[in-house]
Amino acid sequence: MRVLVTGGAGFIGANLVEHLAGTREFRLRVLDNLSVGQSAADLPSSVDFRRADFTDRDAMAASLADIDAVVHLAALSGVVDSIADPRPSFAVNVVGTFQLLELARIAGVRRVVNASTGGALLGEVSPPIDENMAASPLSPYGASKLAVEGYCSAFSGAYGLSCVTLRFSNVYGPRSGHKKSAVAAFIKQALLDKPLIVYGDGSQRRDYLYVGDLARGITAALKANVAGVYQVGSGRPTSLTQLIGSLEAAVGRRLPVCFEAARRGEVHSTWCAVDKARRDLAFTAPTALAARE
Repeated sequence: MRVLVTGGAGFIGANLVEHLAGTREFRLRVLDNLSVGQSAADLPSSVDFRRADFTDRDAMAASLADIDAVVHLAALSGVVDSIADPRPSFAVNVVGTFQLLELARIAGVRRVVNASTGGALLGEVSPPIDENMAASPLSPYGASKLAVEGYCSAFSGAYGLSCVTLRFSNVYGPRSGHKKSAVAAFIKQALLDKPLIVYGDGSQRRDYLYVGDLARGITAALKANVAGVYQVGSGRPTSLTQLIGSLEAAVGRRLPVCFEAARRGEVHSTWCAVDKARRDLAFTAPTALAARE
């Protein structure tokens, strides 16, 4: 299978590409603008790497030539940033992905695996969240992801472009040093011997998914004859207090914590039910955070 991975040099993308290359079942092409500051893409030598932004129409069209399937990871992420300025999320995530879908249809691509989100898209609902819950985004970022899901559904129904959307939970693991997510941010602060910043009282709960488990889930979605939306996570809630406890156990010392006011637009607690992904994709997430209470 000939697969294009947009954002394939980033955190999730690089881990996924390494996993796909190791299976020897795929011919891989990566499109990435290296916007997180890399001097070069750290990818297997067999990968056809193209440095460009996925919103560049000419670059996107050229990258889709002779491609069977697309894993669309490239996006502008960040709840807080989208609240400060909502326009980039729309311009990049919605307009850019619409263009990708349009060009994929023209190029004869058979399948698109679209990366989405759960908590930011659904808003404040009682967890565990599942695919049948009505979306109510609390941020422009969440709204942009919801719009993209809608276009994926429309292109599946109108043009027969098989689209499956995976709603990722909070992903952590190697190559995430540039990320602002809790696990990456806490580790960086701990290494610098600086206080961990917690926005709220620490009771907020999240579903933390190891990137290696996610890579196997995306691979299953590439191969499976399914469409629609799937929640992909560990299915286990972990509070920020528990997460800090896991890090303290790993480093062997207490870590100072600074509590600040909760940030607007961020969901207090969310984790997902993965029954549908387990049934249709045989998805499991065996990697668990340590020191769980």
